Amino acid sequence: MKSTRRRFTAEFKEEAVRLLVKSGRPLAQVARELGVHDQVLRTWKCAVERGSPVRNGAAGGHFTLEEENRQLRSELSRVKEERDILKKATAFFARESR
Repeated sequence: MKSTRRRFTAEFKEEAVRLLVKSGRPLAQVARELGVHDQVLRTWKCAVERGSPVRNGAAGGHFTLEEENRQLRSELSRVKEERDILKKATAFFARESR
């Protein structure tokens, strides 16, 4: 089964980094308190330190056209595969019921 990825707003990410920096506590402890993986918080911190915006992904709707196109192509491929599996299953069960 495929797990779904959690999405966080840019505000949450920036606040998490702010909390990490101001608290002086270890990154692992802050990440655990926020319920995120250490590496995720580290990535957000590095992005803020570089001065690049913390990427929102689908939650904020700030995809570039290329990212959106790539995501849509991937989703289309997955949906087509699911459709083909359902077609084969339908044909199989139709033959079995005769």
